[in-house]
Amino acid sequence: MSLVTGLAVYFIIWWATLFAVLPWKVRTQAEAGHIEPGTNPSSPARALIARKLLANTVLAAVFFSIFYYLKVVAGWTLDDIPLLPRF
Repeated sequence: MSLVTGLAVYFIIWWATLFAVLPWKVRTQAEAGHIEPGTNPSSPARALIARKLLANTVLAAVFFSIFYYLKVVAGWTLDDIPLLPRF
């Protein structure tokens, strides 16, 4: 796997895991009891974006290392994943 391909795969994994990480520890303004004027009550009180981006980077690195091991070291291809029976 080339460096560019590895970076592209990591970026795709990072972007996909971001949507799983964003809802972690979200507390809405309504739950916190203080709603800023002009905002939706379901808006986050504190987004904690830096912590979530760091957690997402670590999680994506774990998933990428699993992918890298299966692709490069173990030599798996898409044909090795049984999706549909062959007719």
